[in-house]
Amino acid sequence: MTQLKHDRIDDVALPPLLPLARRVFKHPALMHFNRLAAAVIAVNAVVLATALPDVDAEFASRAALFNFALAILIRRQRLINLLFRIATAAPVTWPLRVRWTLAKVYHFGGLHVGGAVAGSLWFAAFVALATVEHAPAEVLLLAYTLVGLFAAMLVTTIPKLRAKNHNRFELVHRFGGWTSLVLLWALTVAQIGLQELFASLEFWVLVALTAAVVAPWTRLRRVPVDIKRPSSHVAIARFTHGRKPFAGSSTAISRSPLLEWHSFANIPSPDEHGFRLTISRAGDWTGRFIDDLPSHVWVKGITTAGVANIEVLFRKVVYVATGSGIGPCLPHLLAQEVPALLVWSTRSPRETFGDELVDEILAVQPDARIWDTALHGKPDMVRLAAAAHRDFGAEAVICISNKKLTWQVVHGLERRGIPAYGAIWDS
Repeated sequence: MTQLKHDRIDDVALPPLLPLARRVFKHPALMHFNRLAAAVIAVNAVVLATALPDVDAEFASRAALFNFALAILIRRQRLINLLFRIATAAPVTWPLRVRWTLAKVYHFGGLHVGGAVAGSLWFAAFVALATVEHAPAEVLLLAYTLVGLFAAMLVTTIPKLRAKNHNRFELVHRFGGWTSLVLLWALTVAQIGLQELFASLEFWVLVALTAAVVAPWTRLRRVPVDIKRPSSHVAIARFTHGRKPFAGSSTAISRSPLLEWHSFANIPSPDEHGFRLTISRAGDWTGRFIDDLPSHVWVKGITTAGVANIEVLFRKVVYVATGSGIGPCLPHLLAQEVPALLVWSTRSPRETFGDELVDEILAVQPDARIWDTALHGKPDMVRLAAAAHRDFGAEAVICISNKKLTWQVVHGLERRGIPAYGAIWDS
């Protein structure tokens, strides 16, 4: 196991900063997620400007529905996998700058946010116009109820409130979303009438949205799980149901399927059936899971591509992980589809994760740079990543860590001209 010394890291010279004109676009406020959200809002602004002064309640209602359709469909598992497949189809012979941008495919959540916000604004305009136009009472009752629901859903997405009450955010979105869909059906019937319903565009859009929302739940099932607990910090859950998932995918599991779901990276072993999930103590739910190991859990939907799938766009990559972030990295390291070097900062790796897992990592990554924080304290991860990127001759860095450190590494490297990627916690 390669252990890194403090003096070696302190001596690492970071690459120079990009020119200001390029560096400004690497700022977190201008990341691709926000650019996509802004693009959706901008397109809607153009539509509004073009349609004025002929915008009426019917126009606003349709515009709201189309934006809601974008917000809902872009989150569907099969579409997410398709987006990744298209983006990662580019060969490594393409210019690095092009591949650098294509690898930001996992920022697609910006389309969800843009669609949800634009849809809510259009719907507010619809309610105001319908009121002015003296729409039927049942239409106004349903419309005002929906406005209240949309407002509640938007409020819970405020970053500080969402971080503080994530379970509330999830429940409001799940049950509020289902209720909104039912009310949109009722509103559409009230507006159009049953006789003309099947000939309307709104009907078919709502059919598609309903099918998309219901589809994952048709695959809801309770499955057995075999769990090992190498330490009080980590549980390693092994599943043998269904097909072996692809490397870089994730599976959502639950003990109470109507209340909360948690996604973890799948770790399929090349020569074994089934897959594993590494679950570390990171909150109330994971803590209860580790302390009270279940014999069965609930799963639904299909496995979904994650951020590290973008590795195939590059000739060589560096994986930077802290703690249980090794979980999402491990399937790619085992698959060895792309030459990679692991940089892993964690506390007492063998005591925390067990000899079996650490030996498995070292078998495929004998040159892994492992920093034991119990011995050396917390390192400068940006310098660690930059040094590995330089020494390995990599084209990109993929960071799997907590939110603060991931953004620190990703933006710290990108502003110095190194393509870097990591989760953006937009689900």
